[in-house]
Amino acid sequence: MQLNDSFPSGFQYLPGYFSAEQQKEMTGLLRGLVKAAPLFTPTMPRTGKPFSVRMTNLGTLGWVSDRAGYRYQPHHPQSGTPWPAIPDVLLDLWRHVGQCAAPPEACLVNYYNSTAKMGMHQDRDEKAFEAPVISVSLGDTAVFRLGGTKRGGPTQSMKLSSGDVIVLGGDARLCYHGIDRILGGSSSLLKDGGRLNLTLRRVSPL
Repeated sequence: MQLNDSFPSGFQYLPGYFSAEQQKEMTGLLRGLVKAAPLFTPTMPRTGKPFSVRMTNLGTLGWVSDRAGYRYQPHHPQSGTPWPAIPDVLLDLWRHVGQCAAPPEACLVNYYNSTAKMGMHQDRDEKAFEAPVISVSLGDTAVFRLGGTKRGGPTQSMKLSSGDVIVLGGDARLCYHGIDRILGGSSSLLKDGGRLNLTLRRVSPL
């Protein structure tokens, strides 16, 4: 997808990257991994207000948020056990579209029900902005909003369907972005509906 010239280069939109069969296989794999690292509800720093999404992580590091702040840590905040490893299918995706020799260390798994949203934000808790952020959509379609590198600038919306991949790299690595809404019932991939978003990230310096 070609965005207009007001957006930084380095943003890639790869519609239908994963086939329907691959999506089913990935979802089945994720069910087992989520049993080992159950979804939890993060809270905002200071206020303790809960997010509208539930989340978990895969990889050597996982992103968490609570009253103490945003951070990466090597274990699940409730069970204290290490996060499960990132599956090969996602490591292959990183190698194919990430243009980064260093492997990802974290895969944030966000589950959106039909009313969940994600406000406009930058991914800047990492120390490797040279590495991209790669996102996979599974399940119900999401209305994704992409802005520039400064808060309050122009934005553009697009629908992300199951199997779509986006890449925030290069000048677009620190673009503001968010999820405005979920189009409930738009996919039958997940038994209980909703959307899974898998976000691959490099945390440590390259």
